[in-house]
Amino acid sequence: MADALVGRVIDGRYRILSHLADGGMASVYVALDARLDREVALKIMRPGLAADDVFVERFRAEARSAARLSHPNVVAVFDQGQDDDEVFLAMELVEGKTLRDVIHEEAPLTAREALAILEPILLALRAAHAAGMIHRDVKPENVIVRRDGEVKVADFGLARAISNQTATSQTGVLLGTVSYLSPEQVESGVADPRSDVYAAGLLLFEMLTGRKAVTGTTPIQIAYNHVHGSIPAPSSVVPTVPADLDALVARATAVEPDDRFESSAAFVAAVRSVRRVLSAGELDRRGPAAGEGAGPATSVLPALSTTSRLPAGSGRAPAEGAPERSRTRPTDVRRSGAVGLGGLPVHDDPPGLEHTAAMPIDRRPRRRRRWPLWAAVVLLVAGVGFGGWWFTAGPGGSTTVPAVVGQQVVRAEDAMTQASLRMDTVEQFSETKAKGVVLRVEPAPGSELGKQSVVRVTVSKGKERYAVPQLVGTKVTDSGPALTPVNLRLGATREDWSETVPEGVVISQEPAAGASVRRNAEVSVVVSKGREPIKVPTVSGAGFDAASAAITKAGLKVARAEDVNSDTVPAGQVVSQKPAKGTLHRGDTVTVVVSKGPVMVPVPNVVDQQDTVAEKALTDLGFTVQKQYPFGDLFEKKVRAQDVPAGTPVPKGSTITLTIV
Repeated sequence: MADALVGRVIDGRYRILSHLADGGMASVYVALDARLDREVALKIMRPGLAADDVFVERFRAEARSAARLSHPNVVAVFDQGQDDDEVFLAMELVEGKTLRDVIHEEAPLTAREALAILEPILLALRAAHAAGMIHRDVKPENVIVRRDGEVKVADFGLARAISNQTATSQTGVLLGTVSYLSPEQVESGVADPRSDVYAAGLLLFEMLTGRKAVTGTTPIQIAYNHVHGSIPAPSSVVPTVPADLDALVARATAVEPDDRFESSAAFVAAVRSVRRVLSAGELDRRGPAAGEGAGPATSVLPALSTTSRLPAGSGRAPAEGAPERSRTRPTDVRRSGAVGLGGLPVHDDPPGLEHTAAMPIDRRPRRRRRWPLWAAVVLLVAGVGFGGWWFTAGPGGSTTVPAVVGQQVVRAEDAMTQASLRMDTVEQFSETKAKGVVLRVEPAPGSELGKQSVVRVTVSKGKERYAVPQLVGTKVTDSGPALTPVNLRLGATREDWSETVPEGVVISQEPAAGASVRRNAEVSVVVSKGREPIKVPTVSGAGFDAASAAITKAGLKVARAEDVNSDTVPAGQVVSQKPAKGTLHRGDTVTVVVSKGPVMVPVPNVVDQQDTVAEKALTDLGFTVQKQYPFGDLFEKKVRAQDVPAGTPVPKGSTITLTIV
């Protein structure tokens, strides 16, 4: 693969100069970026994996994840793309050695050297964790130490967004290198920032001893040892390692995540505190090289005191029953019994120390390099043509704003990059252009600008739409304020009666709740006037059936009281009603009284009675008496005839005519 790709130009931009390294997913080459005239590290996915969409997406995720990080201790990602079958990633080219090379050549490192390398690693992880990512694959091969001592962490290809418990396993493959996997990654395939803390603790062990902390004959055995074994104390391998570094390793590599430093930031604080408390002799004492009388790396970690205290803010206290260390650290800071990190002050170093570099790796006379000499020569030769290059093909040259209006923003970004311009993107709603389409650029296309100038690109956000809120059931006085925050207005307001909705409350709305409408669209509402008042119909004198129909038609109910006799209202007609007038509401009741007609009284027989006696008998029964005297009133005045036969029932108050002779 190296022979086939060396010399090729990828994506019309990157000329591959040499093969650099191989990894599990990709090979890395040194390439010249012809557009910016600089060397980059070009990572190209292996052909077998490039055909797998899942792996391609993971590879691209590396670019997106790492590009989110801007930190001096993180290898920068410049570009990502695909050229035919070659899926590539352009990264910062870091001249130096991997931490694996440093450990192989110089371990065991002194405490000062190991902490100087560990701190920038933790700062890089702290930046990643703050950005919501977990590295997941912290190992010596992914740490690069430049010749000037700058430390950079690479390969965020396995990084994933941090959740409460982020799955490590995808498509059945356990991500990460087995020698540095945390126990929770092995057991359940989940990881959080404390998983990176665990791996960083293993790096510290390896720098101090020159040996891996967890070993085995097979990957399965190594994974088993992570979960069921214990990490030995570095001093059990290299006796000169200070006890405080043993405690750092023990805390960082605890089997239970809750027993570790709670974050990389807490680990950094502990590292700085330990470095401050150690004497110069302890910091610079170098133990024997691996194989020179060092103890076995498989020894069990000596106990650490359960009463030892780590620096404040560095994480939770060790779980009850944690191992106890019995060896006392040989410094003027003495602690009775076991030694941990108790009592060490914890605070962040001044801001100037945030950009932390390790000690230069070419510091020993026996390994002195000649690279400064040839580097100076290269700079001298390059300086001859630098002025002309700067103002032509270099950063000092000019370029033209490309025509990208109407294109998708992704294509516009590529065009701006190819034109050596930077893009400041702003979004704006558009009723005519789809989301992501460029609406305009400033300066206009064709304008001549200096390279790396900023072009303002306005991109469509799509149609401006807002969801109509629920107004039904709310007071109409609250409708306007509810519409204002979503850029809508209250439209026509109509009132209507409602038997169920209280007065002043919205009965219905148009458009309905949840509908998507334009800015400033009007929402019409129907507002309740309360219960509808109904005029009571007048039914007195009407027959009961007709009266009942009239009341029911009006939306009221009919109740019939006990019928009564009436001398004036015929039987079957309404004598009276309650209420007799006014208004009621739908469903209310009108009570009516129906006539049974007048009272009927049988007429008595008064024939042959004296006129005065007969008259009194009839008037006592409620009749009216009319007397006739056909022969005058000269005779004895007896009733000789009555016009209503005796025993006939007639209405009380009827007139009875008597004939008197």
